[in-house]
Amino acid sequence: MQNSNNQILKNTNAKLLDEFNASVMFDKELYAQDIKGSIAHSQMLKEQGILTTKDQEDIERGLLQVKEEIESGKFEFKIEHEDIHMAVESRLTEIIGEAGKRLHTARSRNDQVATDFRLYVQDKNLSIKAQLKELVNTFVEVAKKHTETLIPGMTHLQHAQPINFGYHMLAYANMFKRDFERFESSYERNNYCPLGSAALAGTPHNINRFSTSEKLGFNSPTISALDTVSDRDFALEILFNISTSMMHISRISEELVTWSSYEFQFVRMSDEYATTSSIMPQKKNPDVPELLRGKTGRVYGNLVSLLTVMKGLPLAYNKDTQEDKEGVFDSVKTIEISISILNEVIKTMIVNVEKMANACKIGHLSATDLADYLVQKQAMPFRTAYYITKDVVAVANSLNKDISELTLEEIRSANDEIKNIDEEILMYLDLKASMNARTSFGGTSTKTTKEQIEIFEKWLKN
Repeated sequence: MQNSNNQILKNTNAKLLDEFNASVMFDKELYAQDIKGSIAHSQMLKEQGILTTKDQEDIERGLLQVKEEIESGKFEFKIEHEDIHMAVESRLTEIIGEAGKRLHTARSRNDQVATDFRLYVQDKNLSIKAQLKELVNTFVEVAKKHTETLIPGMTHLQHAQPINFGYHMLAYANMFKRDFERFESSYERNNYCPLGSAALAGTPHNINRFSTSEKLGFNSPTISALDTVSDRDFALEILFNISTSMMHISRISEELVTWSSYEFQFVRMSDEYATTSSIMPQKKNPDVPELLRGKTGRVYGNLVSLLTVMKGLPLAYNKDTQEDKEGVFDSVKTIEISISILNEVIKTMIVNVEKMANACKIGHLSATDLADYLVQKQAMPFRTAYYITKDVVAVANSLNKDISELTLEEIRSANDEIKNIDEEILMYLDLKASMNARTSFGGTSTKTTKEQIEIFEKWLKN
């Protein structure tokens, strides 16, 4: 009985260890890259006379069959295969026989997984870039419709100066343009082929790494085999890039949540991207922006997780790096769906122009224009103009008016130094005039906003 119990425990432990050690149930995500890399490797081996033409043709035919089986759902992934590489190779050998066992000549699972994973990351760099470009275009299209739509520009979440809504949208276009450029830079920096590094020190076989690199679309092979098999900087970069993009998505999501509240009512989201309360039918909740905001936390976690995995690893390959993939897969899926959904939210939101304009009459947004006028037209020191403006604001508050609504007499009554101020000041305090006065490069005037739109349109075409 004791022996029987020991055997059961031994079998249980063996099963647990198999599950603990295996990665095939998640790294099967890399099947296409694994097969692509193996085909290129086999072609290079044939070119170098290491594989016969027949063996290479059988290998390529067999690998394409494996790919078809996986994509059609016929392929059975098993824990005992341990990882995607052995799963593919085992099935390949079943299909074509002895030739399948020759495929692994002059490579190791160390450089194989580094190649597969890098190919995956590079593929995703390109697809996420394309999504970001589309998102930038959406913000630009919204901006084009609202170059004269007033909205309070804020600092510290307090009303500061009048800007136009198109200008506000272009601020986000700039953020996502930088994200695009970040992915672009990472792609170029990491477009080097690990295959042929073998376990850590290269191989004695007469391989041609430049041929393999070219077939897989890399710029050239990596320089150091020792560095290559343990390098996961490319994975960390895409996690950082995704985290930064999600941070930008979270920022616009926060504004959408705020703007759609009863207190603001600046925008109304399409019913597709908002839900009613389970017990309060009058409520429409901004669930989608809230989820976008919330999902930012999980991608931050994935970045910190991999940084932590890598921080103490000696050269070269260590099993710890098996923990590099699930977080990347999760973050990639999160950013892809998040960009897609945000794009539709921005396209379909309804802008309440009147509410935005009325909000600009709260907080004396054109007060700075009075100070600027006194400096420019009255040759006052700015600090003197600043305190006079405070006096005018105090008068406006006492009359329960916005500074833009004061009469000339009310302005003059605020301070003796401006008792003869010209009627021209009323034009300067007008909210739309205030917005349009900011014509410096990068400013909010309708004119400069349209110039920024032109810059984006040229960038989008290129």
